[in-house]
Amino acid sequence: MADADQERSGSPAVDGNTLVAMSLARAGVDRMFGVVGIPVTSLANRAVALGVRFIAFHNEQSAGYAASAYGYLTGRTGVLLTVSGPGCVHGLAGLSNAATNAWPMVLISGSSDQSFTGRGDFQELDQIAAVKPFSKFSAKATDISRIPASVFSVIDWAVAGRPGGTYLDLPSDVLHQTVSESEAERLIIQAENGRNKELIEKPRINYSEIQKAVELLRKAQRPLIVFGKGAAYARAENALRKLVESTGIPFLPTPMGKGLLSDTHELAATAARSLAIGKCDVALVVGARLNWLLHFGEPPKWSKDVKFILVDVCKEEIDLRKPYLGIVGDAKDVVEKLHEEIKDDPFCLGKTHPWVEAIKNKVKENVAKMEVQLAKEVVPFNFLTPMKIIRDAILGMGSPAPILVSEGANTMDVGRSVLVQTEPRTRLDAGTWGTMGVGLGYCIAAAVASPDRLVVAVEGDSGFGFSAMEVELPVVVIVFNNGGVYGGDRRNPDEISGPYKNDPAPTSFVPGAAYHVLIEAFGGKGYLAGTPDELKLALSESFSARKPTVINVTIDPYAGAESGRLQHKN
Repeated sequence: MADADQERSGSPAVDGNTLVAMSLARAGVDRMFGVVGIPVTSLANRAVALGVRFIAFHNEQSAGYAASAYGYLTGRTGVLLTVSGPGCVHGLAGLSNAATNAWPMVLISGSSDQSFTGRGDFQELDQIAAVKPFSKFSAKATDISRIPASVFSVIDWAVAGRPGGTYLDLPSDVLHQTVSESEAERLIIQAENGRNKELIEKPRINYSEIQKAVELLRKAQRPLIVFGKGAAYARAENALRKLVESTGIPFLPTPMGKGLLSDTHELAATAARSLAIGKCDVALVVGARLNWLLHFGEPPKWSKDVKFILVDVCKEEIDLRKPYLGIVGDAKDVVEKLHEEIKDDPFCLGKTHPWVEAIKNKVKENVAKMEVQLAKEVVPFNFLTPMKIIRDAILGMGSPAPILVSEGANTMDVGRSVLVQTEPRTRLDAGTWGTMGVGLGYCIAAAVASPDRLVVAVEGDSGFGFSAMEVELPVVVIVFNNGGVYGGDRRNPDEISGPYKNDPAPTSFVPGAAYHVLIEAFGGKGYLAGTPDELKLALSESFSARKPTVINVTIDPYAGAESGRLQHKN
């Protein structure tokens, strides 16, 4: 209800929806992704009126993936808006993805009327409990007066320390409460002044640890610098380039770290990955976790004697991994400190150093082997032939390099080896959690965050199917269509039995599905490509047009393998 001051003054009422929108705008939110409905439609409309662009989706999962990727690409908290109950549950896909990838995102959900709690209200759910496994901080605005402070808190907590997901719960009764304009402004100013500045301060770097790290690198015979998307999020590319080029130490990016330094750099060890991690004696790991993607930092992939220098913004991560040396700090700041310390007493391995030569020779050998395979034009397509054509088309775009989105088992794994990243934050894929279905959400986030760049998705047909309806922005989606998950029916004859043996295999989709026709329903352009010439023409036209496009690339259904290159995980 309107407060007494408002009634006496006759000033316009500000309801909870408007106060949320005002608080978001004041906190610097410029984009919001989501699906509207009861009770948040008015909230979205008020936010748009205050300059927050709302990007509407067909489902909350894709919207959540977009919000998480937007947080990564921009360094600012991505925002997902959902309805109550099932909308919040669907939003957990994006929130969990943000939590696992350490990307800043806030899920904002409407919730049922507080007076009906426990009585079976419309879409009633204990949403604070539901988000708990995936949220580093949650707030519930139980009264309109608590809205501004709650908004600022969830946004600040999302970027604090190790970035991640946060949650804001907005009961429907609170959204309909009102205050005067002057009281709304007072509440916002009070919340701004009460923000916890320590949350967003960068951790102080221990200088003695910088010295120890430099000494370890200086004495190493086979040093390696490994960096991941945490370094990309921290905008550490220039600092890393200076460190690598001044010391001559080879580097290895994790998949989404690719492009911080160009894959074509002479010290890039990606094509010699097994040698690099298997033989290095000191590994400086920046903004990457020693998880499954890096074989947990353990033998047999790594030497049992390797000394890890782990740089992470999160002390708990360092305590968990127990490296030889841990440095808590922002990736960019730490690498800059390392370079400054080395600069006063420089060292460089040099091009003829045995370790550098070994890495370069192995890279040259493996690249040559791959190029032999890529040079073969195989029709019906295997995965390599179209991937080379796509690689060359993307490289032909020059700078600014397109943002590449990739998901799927074989499609993503082969793409990691073939497609070349030359600029930072231009690769988005299944990430730390191996999430399938992120593709179109990521595409939309990239198009919104970087409107000057072409956005290209290279998708398996299974991955595309998760979010195929989200095709309305000017992105180019390339679908590798091999008729199923991993391909066609891979069952042995003795597996085809039982009362439902005549059903399609669990891995099978409709053969020859016309994915390229789908986009035409949305006013875009579709292409069917089964030969090199057809694919080259489709890429040339779609890259120039920059309109919503789906290129349906027909792949031999037996060209792939289960789980791509992760057979041991199944």
